[in-house]
Amino acid sequence: MNVLVIGSGGREHTLAWKISQSPHLTKLYIAPGNGGTWEVGENINVKDTDFGGIKEIVIDKQIDMVVVGPEEPLVKGIGDFFKEDPELREVPVIGSGRMGARLEGSKEFAHRFMEKYRIPTPGYKSFSEGQYEEAVNYLDGLTPPYVLKADGLAAGKGVVISETLREARDTLKEFFGGKFGEASKKVVVEDYLEGRELSVFVLTDGENYKMFPLAKDYKRAGEKDTGSNTGGMGSLSPVTYVDESFIEKIEEKIVKPTIGGLRQEGIPYKGFLYFGLMKIEDEPYVLEYNIRMGDPEAQVVIPRMKSDLLEAFIALSNNKLHDYTLEIDDSVAAAVILASEGYPGEYEKGKEISISVPLEQVHLFHAGTAYDNGRLVTSGGRVMAVASVALTFEKALAFIYEQIGQIDFEGKYFRKDIGYDI
Repeated sequence: MNVLVIGSGGREHTLAWKISQSPHLTKLYIAPGNGGTWEVGENINVKDTDFGGIKEIVIDKQIDMVVVGPEEPLVKGIGDFFKEDPELREVPVIGSGRMGARLEGSKEFAHRFMEKYRIPTPGYKSFSEGQYEEAVNYLDGLTPPYVLKADGLAAGKGVVISETLREARDTLKEFFGGKFGEASKKVVVEDYLEGRELSVFVLTDGENYKMFPLAKDYKRAGEKDTGSNTGGMGSLSPVTYVDESFIEKIEEKIVKPTIGGLRQEGIPYKGFLYFGLMKIEDEPYVLEYNIRMGDPEAQVVIPRMKSDLLEAFIALSNNKLHDYTLEIDDSVAAAVILASEGYPGEYEKGKEISISVPLEQVHLFHAGTAYDNGRLVTSGGRVMAVASVALTFEKALAFIYEQIGQIDFEGKYFRKDIGYDI
């Protein structure tokens, strides 16, 4: 079958890499792809939100399945676009429709959903841009630190934890002032929870689900988790500070009520569902929903899969996910992000990337890369992930940090302490 992967990041390179190994695959296309995805398929230069352009690809290339990687096309309704088009409606889309995408597209909607279905989550209150004084008064009644979230999509950067009320007020002004455009015209203020974070992923057809390995990502730009929030600077899988009984709690208190709630609301959902959790003592709380595989978690979760990912998508699209067996390697995986200097703030693009020798014991998943006149160059803040699967985290991280020295570009930045806390 011919498959089209939508997106251009490290997650999409990882999905494409895994799909390319399937015996069910005839031809793989990635739109728009990046400087690494061409190694496993054919890149087509169409934006992931250009639904008309994507339709042309599907018809021209006789695409049998579309796998949507990033959140923006899902929130904008690519799944609905396919269902409503007579020429596309028979092509399965792996990814939620617009209604389900509100779980990530609106923090306020997600909180209301969790309240209704008694899913454990921090207390919260939301404010619109004309309610600055009300929001400040609400903050004044909280104990620092303060958690402020842009209600809409903000490329993983819309969460700010402020240590002082003054900082929180300044952040509120920036958000309401349009720091993230329409996404921050409404702000959710959450109670701060102290604990250990982890990421949980399920693939669901709306009735059944398969739980993927748990992962942990490192969101802060600076070492020892300091500095600004980013889209993620590294990741590990599995999570060493949870056991089977805790995973059962996650299923019973969070996963099942969420899928059951979607069903009760009449919201069809076929795709990945990501739960950003906080472990407090021995209880899980949901910090956020995402409607897609995580990034950089995909780069450690997917390489641990022994079973065929495309086969899982086929089963899902045929409502036979319950018949699919998900097999996971007992090994562990780690990934470290190579970023552009200045990320997550301003950074320069177009820096030539050189890889001095063939890399060993690692996978290289591109994100912000492109080809310019035959040269591999940087084109984003997070440039690539260097990932490794090994028997221990110590070995995986040793392989990664050894190989990072073989990859060079001006302004290369990476955290040297991924895994420090385990």
